[in-house]
Amino acid sequence: MDLSRVFKAYDVRGVVPDELDADLVRLIGAAFATWSGAPEILVGRDCRLSSPQLAAALTEGATSLGIDVVDLGLASTDLLYFASGSLDRPGIMITASHNPKEYNGLKFCLAGAKPVGEDSGLGEIRALVEKGDEILGTGHGSVRQQNVLDAYVDHVLTFIDAERMRPLTVAADTANGMGGLVVPPVMQRLPVTLHHLYAELDGTFPNHPADPIDPANQRELKKIVLEHGADAGMAFDGDADRVFLVDELAGDVSGSLLTALVAASMLEREPGAKIVYNLICSWTVPEVIREHGGIPIRARVGHSFIKQVMAETGAVFGGEHSGHYYFRDNYKADSGLIAAVIALGELSRSERPLSQLLQPYRRYLSSGEINSRVDDPRAKIEEIADAFRDGRQDRLDGLTVEFDDWWFNVRPSNTEPLLRLNVEAKTPDLLAAKTEELLALIKGEAEGEGNGS
Repeated sequence: MDLSRVFKAYDVRGVVPDELDADLVRLIGAAFATWSGAPEILVGRDCRLSSPQLAAALTEGATSLGIDVVDLGLASTDLLYFASGSLDRPGIMITASHNPKEYNGLKFCLAGAKPVGEDSGLGEIRALVEKGDEILGTGHGSVRQQNVLDAYVDHVLTFIDAERMRPLTVAADTANGMGGLVVPPVMQRLPVTLHHLYAELDGTFPNHPADPIDPANQRELKKIVLEHGADAGMAFDGDADRVFLVDELAGDVSGSLLTALVAASMLEREPGAKIVYNLICSWTVPEVIREHGGIPIRARVGHSFIKQVMAETGAVFGGEHSGHYYFRDNYKADSGLIAAVIALGELSRSERPLSQLLQPYRRYLSSGEINSRVDDPRAKIEEIADAFRDGRQDRLDGLTVEFDDWWFNVRPSNTEPLLRLNVEAKTPDLLAAKTEELLALIKGEAEGEGNGS
């Protein structure tokens, strides 16, 4: 059985039923139950039309080995992580996150919401699945339903002092995804007037894709922010573990800006704490951490790496430019909703609009992530390294090269022949020039060598 199309670097995902069907998911359920060694596992699912069928198959696979299943029902991914942490059970979330409606997938975690990645179990699970039906048993594990939504809401609210918040007007677009389940009960416990776009859970995603990183999918959110005079807007992806904010002027708030804001808040509560950030975050992030007395720790891109570094260092918080935010007191798991609530708490305390609150953090200009298809990504990285050999280089994740007034990172995709490019600079002209220069080199159009000046 060739599983290369569905077993990715950190999870399982594919088109249903062409690449991911009930028979395969049944085997995955049995394989995960075997590998985890736990007597009971948690299963949550998003609202995609294929999710109930896949959840049933997953449960069949696990219970065939006599393993019990706790059915959490409809859930956001961070709710699944909360359940895994608070109940100390391994779990599987059925979701394809921001991908189109035809897709579905599975995210895994061990008890305590510990990550499962390519080097921490996913390869072993895949090897078991490749054995086929021989890994299925004839046992009859039990299945019970458990609702943890109320406990999850209580947990989210522990990160702020709700009683001291001033009234706010907030817009949210949950894109017919799982944010429609978790956002309202949290906002109802805060002094927030909520204007909620596409709150209904609908796995066909009839209004727009549940992918907030695409600016086109934030247009309607920005419109209602301006129409209602909202203090902030929140855009969630399909499984509601990622969030992107917009300010009261409908201006973009990057993942780096929110990481900086949340880091400053966490450091006020815990002076001198360690904060993890991934290497494509803005220079702003480590600067703000140091300015607030914290210790910045740079990490590779990806949740399993962030969580590992947090565990090793005792960091209180970790942020990724992609909209994932990790909290030590959330079992080191990510939660977009916790990050958004902390941001609202900071906005409430400041008595300034969000655009002004964030202005001190708007220090650099960014290209955003640009993907280019190349025949040999690793060879291309070496070519780029040679072209920019006069810069300060490191290989923590792909290639990062820094100069005094700009920097860039190129790293290969884990699943496709792509190079991912991020560039940041102090001025618009420098950003444009260096991005153009790098793209020309990546596409084989460059003449001569790169120049860091």
